[in-house]
Amino acid sequence: MDEEILAEARLRRANNAPHDRFLSSYRARMGYRGEVLVPPAVYGVEGAVDIHCHSHEGQQDALAIAKLASASGMKGLLFKSVVGMNRPDALGAAAVVRQVEEDLAEWCEETGIEPVRLWSGWIATDTRGMTVPEAARKALEDGAAAVWMPVFRSANTLNKVGGLPVWWGVDSREWSDPLPWDEALRAGAYTIDEHGALKPEYREVFEIAADHDVMISFAHATHEEIYAMAEEVRRLGITKAVIDHPFSPFIDLSLEQMRELTAAGVTMNFTYDEISPLLGVDPARMCETILALGTEHVTLSSDAGEPLFPNTVEATRLLRAHMRAFGLSDEQVHETSSVNPSRLLNAV
Repeated sequence: MDEEILAEARLRRANNAPHDRFLSSYRARMGYRGEVLVPPAVYGVEGAVDIHCHSHEGQQDALAIAKLASASGMKGLLFKSVVGMNRPDALGAAAVVRQVEEDLAEWCEETGIEPVRLWSGWIATDTRGMTVPEAARKALEDGAAAVWMPVFRSANTLNKVGGLPVWWGVDSREWSDPLPWDEALRAGAYTIDEHGALKPEYREVFEIAADHDVMISFAHATHEEIYAMAEEVRRLGITKAVIDHPFSPFIDLSLEQMRELTAAGVTMNFTYDEISPLLGVDPARMCETILALGTEHVTLSSDAGEPLFPNTVEATRLLRAHMRAFGLSDEQVHETSSVNPSRLLNAV
C-alpha cells in the first residue's frame, strides 16, 4: 500500500477517529457475508493453525477446545499454556498436551472426525530451579514446539499492568498495581544487560531454539529487548521468530518499526485479543497494516482462552472474518492463518 495513502488514512482517523471507525465498521458488517453458523461446529476456520492458544486454570478446557477445533476443520492448535503444565512431573506443557492428544484421538476414532494437530510451548520463566538454558533444552527435548521469552513475569508486564506479589516473594495473591520501573526490574525478568545486548542465558536460548528449528516468540518484551532479540535472529539466521500482538500496549509497535523487524526476518502475529472489546484496536487499521507489511510476513491467531473472550475456535473465526470484511482476500487469509503458521511449526 502506498505510503501517502497510509498517511492520509492515519490522519483522517486521528482527526475523526470515532466516526471514521463507526463508518468503516458498519460498512464491513453490512457488506461481509460468511457461512451460516450451525452450532456446535464453527464454520470459517477450516485449515487454520492457531499459534497462540491458552488453556490454563480458569480458562477454556484443552480437550473440549481440541474437539471443537477438530469438528470445525482446523488444522492445529499451539498451546502456550494448559492446565497441569506446572505439575512437578510434567516438565512443562508437552506432557499434558500429549495426554490431550491421546484423549482426542480416542474421541475422534469414535466420531470419525479428523483430529486437529496439537503442539505445546515453553515460557522462559518456567525454570524449576534450573538455569534458563537448561530448562529450555529439557522442554524442547520433551517435545515443546515453541519458546516464549518472559511473559507475565517480565519486567515490562509488571511495569505496565502489575502481577501477583507471590511471584517476587511477597505473601499475597492479590493482583498488584503496576510497579515502578526500578521495582519491576528487581521483581521481573529482563533479558538485556546494561549495554543493551541480550544477557548470555537468553542468547543461549535463541541458539537452542535455532538448533531445534522451533518457533520463538519475543513475548512481552520492551522495544529495547525486541531490537536486541531481532539482532540475534539476524546473527543466527532464525526463520521462525514471532512478535505477538504488535498493537497491544505491551508491544505497541509503529508500522515503521514493524517494517524494520519483518526485514530482519521476524513475523508479526496479529491476534483476536487486539480487536476484542478489551483492547479495541480498529480492525481496519490492522488490515491496512497487514497489507502494508505484506502477508508473507504475518500470521493471525486467537490469543484466546480467557472467559471474557470467545473460545479459540470462535475467536479464530472472528479474526479471519474481520480481516476478510476489511480487505484481505480469501487467499491472503489462508496464507496468514494457515500457510505461514504451519511453516512456523514445521507442519507444511
